[in-house]
Amino acid sequence: MDLYEHMGKDLFRAHGVATPRGIVAETPDEAVAATDELGGSSVVKVQVQVGGRGKGGGVALCRSAGEARDAAARMLGSDFKGHAVTRVLVEELLPIAHEFYTSVLLDRSVGEYLWMLTAEGGMDIETLARERPEALRRVHVNPGLGLRAWHLRELVGVLPVDARDGASQVLRAMWSVVQEADATLVEINPLVQLEGGEVVALDAKVTVDDNALFRHPDLEALQDAFPVDPVEKRAKDADLQYVKLDGSVGIIGNGAGLVMSTLDVVAQAGGRAANFLDIGGGASAEKMATSLQVILSDPSVRCVFINIFGGITRCDVVAEGILEALKQVEATVPIVVRLDGTNAEEGRRILAEAAHPRIVPVATMDAAAEEAARLADAA
Repeated sequence: MDLYEHMGKDLFRAHGVATPRGIVAETPDEAVAATDELGGSSVVKVQVQVGGRGKGGGVALCRSAGEARDAAARMLGSDFKGHAVTRVLVEELLPIAHEFYTSVLLDRSVGEYLWMLTAEGGMDIETLARERPEALRRVHVNPGLGLRAWHLRELVGVLPVDARDGASQVLRAMWSVVQEADATLVEINPLVQLEGGEVVALDAKVTVDDNALFRHPDLEALQDAFPVDPVEKRAKDADLQYVKLDGSVGIIGNGAGLVMSTLDVVAQAGGRAANFLDIGGGASAEKMATSLQVILSDPSVRCVFINIFGGITRCDVVAEGILEALKQVEATVPIVVRLDGTNAEEGRRILAEAAHPRIVPVATMDAAAEEAARLADAA
């Protein structure tokens, strides 16, 4: 679960990290009142669960309440990288001397946390890591040992001497957030040193492990403030695991591992997945109909790829479910179907005899991915 910046900063302050004074505003008038309260000038920032706000026009430096009103009016109600802007954060302007970057994230490849820090903050960290990797300090932290003094010395050693103590305090607090909130990512870009020497978190990006939310009812309750995507809500209500992506091939599969593999083979075939949708262990007509409705409601989908491996689920039942679903849902794009496993041949026979004009049966996963990519590209 990705927190809004102002929510992340609430966590930071609870763990002792200094942040700018800020007020959340949902109307231009509230942004004006907030700016007046902060001394007549402010920074107005869109609150969305995506990065790159500075480059995308989502941050405005305002020298007056009037400028804050204009910025808030421009941002509120807009679409920022596919996210509806329902609120802005109005913060005080601070006298910045230096900008840094730091983050700690779960590195599943080694089962540890990867901590990164550089003295060159406020920029695209991916570009820095690619073009000047020596400028980015990296340290792995074993969750069993925790953050130790030698980790801190290695990380903050890249910073100006007078910023190291303050930065070390921030890093300790970040580790506390990771442990106490079950966070998989805590990022500050930029972490700044003010002209007076204080080290302050100017931004906050926090991702909490969804699987641990049962331990954090206060954090889980924050989801009520997130905008609700009607497609994702429909999928969730139907007990479907659905994630929106940015491609043109709609994916339906049974089992998370199979769906992930399907995303890979579609990419290898030159296509791009429009979503991740796992129907789980069953493929009833009702569940298949809901799945198709969810996928086809996305205007970017140019082809649907249904990839089923029948174990407990029989492929003949799946085939009948698909045909029954298509009586309930109008198919507007080609539907490539690959069936394998229990009763696969019977399932393929059922689809072949039905001769539905939108269904394209394909025997193997690789061939089906290639066909789906081709049809999406042709459309």
